[in-house]
Amino acid sequence: MVTSPLIRRAALPLLAAGLLSCRSLAQQVADTNYVARVAAPAYVAGAGPVVLLDEAHSNFHTLDGRYLVFGKVLRQDGYEVRPSRVLFSAQALKAARVLVIANALHPSNAGAASNWKLPTPSAFTPAEIAAVKDWVQGGGSLLLIADHMPFPGAAGALAAAFGVQMLNGFAFDSTRKISKFTYTRAGGRLAAHPVTEGRNAAERIDSVVAFTGQAFRVDAAGRALMTLAAGTLVLEPPIAWQFDDKTPSEPGAGLLQGAVVPFGQGRVAVFGEAAMFSAQATGLLRSPMGMNDPAAPQNAQFLLNVMHWLTGLLPAGK
Repeated sequence: MVTSPLIRRAALPLLAAGLLSCRSLAQQVADTNYVARVAAPAYVAGAGPVVLLDEAHSNFHTLDGRYLVFGKVLRQDGYEVRPSRVLFSAQALKAARVLVIANALHPSNAGAASNWKLPTPSAFTPAEIAAVKDWVQGGGSLLLIADHMPFPGAAGALAAAFGVQMLNGFAFDSTRKISKFTYTRAGGRLAAHPVTEGRNAAERIDSVVAFTGQAFRVDAAGRALMTLAAGTLVLEPPIAWQFDDKTPSEPGAGLLQGAVVPFGQGRVAVFGEAAMFSAQATGLLRSPMGMNDPAAPQNAQFLLNVMHWLTGLLPAGK
């Protein structure tokens, strides 16, 4: 970890762009007007695999909240999507084909963003982590999503069980002075993989957009999907959104915001940004963030491709 002289120059544009306000609990809501078009559903409506979205760990995203559209898109593809409001155990996971965890928190970090400070305790007990690991080992599939600090800290112990090392910070492009990342095949930062190829040409992904988020590393078993470019910093403040010239940072080049990990008989997909799989309205102007952003027309299909990979409709890949 180093303290970079670019930190102050990096932090000021974050403030100027209004990210503090648009990421606030009060001004970040589901865009109920957004409708994704699923031309060829993978499953008959309601007859597809059961997907559980975790809501038992002070989650920032829930099916009736900021992940409303997430659930709608999956249901359009035929999945049966349910909230999970109990702690993880073999019994709780028994009926699920896919477990989705999006921005879980320990209760001490829940509520106002003023609670988002170090140290960040795990959102999950050791028993829960063992239960999820055993379930995936036996054939279950996990979609683990943890955005910027404190979410990587809260999910870090669970991620580590699958060979993923999360950095508890904020990804920032210090070259362009923005925290919005566009990953393209042409630019070499969106990998060729069954997830980006899809089942046919209509499902091929050439561009994905992420909004701030964190960065992480994976072990040799992981396959990178979204790789951060040179000039990226990971800012690691002791209190979320409070940056100055002493804020620690790490270089982000080569770190990941998206990866997949075959694990035992199961599969794991990990993403360091959550809004990309939502459709939200932010700030006083209700600016689009997520699938509804005009710059992110393929994000909805990318989500479906990830789900297709997790449920075995796409090959594991090399």
